Amino acid sequence: MKTPALIWLKRLLHLENSDGSGSAPATTNTTDDESVKSRRLLRQQEPTPLPATESGAALIDDIESDIEGQSEDDRQTWDNPIEFLLSCISMSVGLGNVWRFPFTAFENGGGAFLIPYLIVLLLIGRPLYLLELSIGQFSSSGCVKMWDLAPAFRGIGYGQSLATFIVCSYYCVLIGISCYYLFSSMQSVLPWTVCHPELAENSTICLPSSHNKSELNLTMESGENMTVVASTEQFFRRGVLKEVADISNGIGMPDPALVGCLVLCWLMIYLTLRKGVSSSGKVAYFTALFPYAVMLTLLVRGLTLPGSLEGIIFLFTPQWEKLLEMKVWYAAVTQSFFSLGIGFGCIITFSSYNRFNHNIYRDATIISIADTFTSTLAGIITFSILGHLAHELGVPIENVVKSGAGLAFISYPEVVAKFEFAPQLFAVLFFLMLITLGLGSAVGFVNVITTLLKDICPGLSKSTISGLVCLAGVAAGIVFTTPGGQPMLELVDYYGGSLLILAMAVCEVFVLAWVYGTNRIIRDLKFMMHRELGVYWRFCWTYLIPLTLTSILAYTIIFYEPVKYAKVELPLGAQLVGWAMFVTGLLAIASFMVFEFVRLGGWRRKFGGGGGGMFSPMVTWGPSKVQHRMDWINFSKHGDMAATAGNSGEPEFADMVEEPPLEIRTSKSLYPDLNQ
Repeated sequence: MKTPALIWLKRLLHLENSDGSGSAPATTNTTDDESVKSRRLLRQQEPTPLPATESGAALIDDIESDIEGQSEDDRQTWDNPIEFLLSCISMSVGLGNVWRFPFTAFENGGGAFLIPYLIVLLLIGRPLYLLELSIGQFSSSGCVKMWDLAPAFRGIGYGQSLATFIVCSYYCVLIGISCYYLFSSMQSVLPWTVCHPELAENSTICLPSSHNKSELNLTMESGENMTVVASTEQFFRRGVLKEVADISNGIGMPDPALVGCLVLCWLMIYLTLRKGVSSSGKVAYFTALFPYAVMLTLLVRGLTLPGSLEGIIFLFTPQWEKLLEMKVWYAAVTQSFFSLGIGFGCIITFSSYNRFNHNIYRDATIISIADTFTSTLAGIITFSILGHLAHELGVPIENVVKSGAGLAFISYPEVVAKFEFAPQLFAVLFFLMLITLGLGSAVGFVNVITTLLKDICPGLSKSTISGLVCLAGVAAGIVFTTPGGQPMLELVDYYGGSLLILAMAVCEVFVLAWVYGTNRIIRDLKFMMHRELGVYWRFCWTYLIPLTLTSILAYTIIFYEPVKYAKVELPLGAQLVGWAMFVTGLLAIASFMVFEFVRLGGWRRKFGGGGGGMFSPMVTWGPSKVQHRMDWINFSKHGDMAATAGNSGEPEFADMVEEPPLEIRTSKSLYPDLNQ
């Protein structure tokens, strides 16, 4: 069916191609309208000639395919608004809180990190979260299609998708390790609670769980030459990972057991995504709510352990001098991005399946509060356990274990082992919780990739695309199942999961605030949400966030320090691989900018306004539903909701004549008020 936009397009092109006398080519056009009334009114109008120029006809074909291809019937939606909220909570409240937050806080001084983290969440995290939610819902587009608002920057969407896949490649390995621990929990004796002689290292002595260093009866001389490690750390590093901290001589061969767990993880992701959001939304009921029950249980047990109070004091005691270190603020920003899912494209993709007028302002508030609460809860649990381990090992908290991504797999199993009644049951519940947390986030990450590929290859089914992405994920994740996998994980997390994501976020917010324009965003959101956003949002989007993120990114690059693992600098070759990942993401932006520059002939078309320039919204940008699009045009012109109050059903043809839809805006001279 032809849309009112196509009717208007043909009328407009007729005006532009006329010779000034009102005459037009003799070719006529018959149009099928969307309603009986429109067809009746159309019969009273003069026939609309088709464009005489070849370019005009091509433009009609392009816009007809674009607009009709955006039919809402073709795009899935959430079965229930609650499913969207729980899916966002499940994605945002994930391993980023339980796994990444504790070790990031541990590496940056505990309380010294907590203050910047909370400030960043308030002034950067929450505003960006609402911004991404709004753009996705307003346009019903994924993280690539949304760049119809400024096509020269479409590469940002591809760069985000690349970063998302990079993160997902190691993220799923962490879920696979959780699966390994889950199976290990089904033994009469939890394997991490006892020392294993075959796993012993030179100059180290293992301390079993529930034992104290004083029970080892170490002499003064032997104590000075030996390093005491907890059995939980020995099991994780030597038993599960077969870890080699120095990868100068290679990373080794993949561990078959970990590879099997990795395959299992991707299989669960495939089963969740194969039917799209209709199936993933149902899973979110479990993945979003179950973890809180387990974490609250662990919190109660952790607080009752000897020495736990010292760990909590370490977490909440600020080191004011650390606030002057830019690396702490960098860690806070990247953690908030990783935790909330900002900059990955997941938020945009999830919200694109919403109803147009869904209350995302409320959802953004709920999700940001839940995310902050979960991170704080996970931090309290982790540092209470670290305080307990420091008490047992007789060492300062900052030296109790090696920092790194495996911190959660050392601290949490320790508290699980302290349950006197059925520790195996609590171990199973805990690692099942880690798996569900990880899957909730991983599904959001993979959904970005599948949505992108679905837009590129609409002929492929969702199930086929999900299967191909999962196979690629397994292949990419195998490197992290080797003995050198953890150093490689640190490397990829820094360059692909932190630095690249930060660079994409800087580009994203600059384009939205300064190219598309904050005023346009505020206007669009007022139309969509029937809510006027205040000065706080304008200031954050326009000035604070761009300047802050740019400063942090510039400082990080200028004062670059090579990635280290266990305080050992990784080889130069590995660092170059990391930089290659980062540069590839930036090249995606540059490549698409050059592509748009070449595709559009003539300087006016490259930089002109009115929908024709590479920095101006394309004809397909805006609400996907025709009724919403027509109302949006009216609202853009009149600036108040009264202009759209009477358009609750199908649009009157007279209304269409009074104000054409945005997708046929082909020159700024015709409709200048729409480009302000």
